[in-house]
Amino acid sequence: MNKSIIVLLLLFSIITINGQVKDESESVKQVIETFFKGLHNGDSTIMKSTFHKDIKIQTTNNNKEGLKILKTDDPKKLLIGIANKKPENVYLEKLLSYDIKIDGNLASVWTPYEFYLNGNFSHCGANSFQLFNNNGTWQITYLVDMRRRGDCDVLKDKN
Repeated sequence: MNKSIIVLLLLFSIITINGQVKDESESVKQVIETFFKGLHNGDSTIMKSTFHKDIKIQTTNNNKEGLKILKTDDPKKLLIGIANKKPENVYLEKLLSYDIKIDGNLASVWTPYEFYLNGNFSHCGANSFQLFNNNGTWQITYLVDMRRRGDCDVLKDKN
């Protein structure tokens, strides 16, 4: 009898923990979706709502000479660029998948993507988001994206 109770308590604990992790994963995914809603709609206020006050944003790609570069962007400059997006320009960053990892207050999200401008393919790559659970609110603390103009089939092969 005691063994049955212990097994049931363990099973209940595992189900409860898995449910909490799933809920947290959905909360983290929602922050990323909100970020892209702001990007697609040209709404910098929506985008900013996903940012931690100390967010760091970077981009990596290969320059014209083929050298790998890492550029740090000013979050304010990104938000101004989104706010000043011409209404006729349609941005669509199509996320190919989400890989979400969570440990306590830290979440990491990997999202391969294809980017389209006005319905035309522009580039592809991957985003890496780091998020912090700020006392119940997940916020993006770090974003780095990789951009490539060609060889996008590499992404499709991995997903």
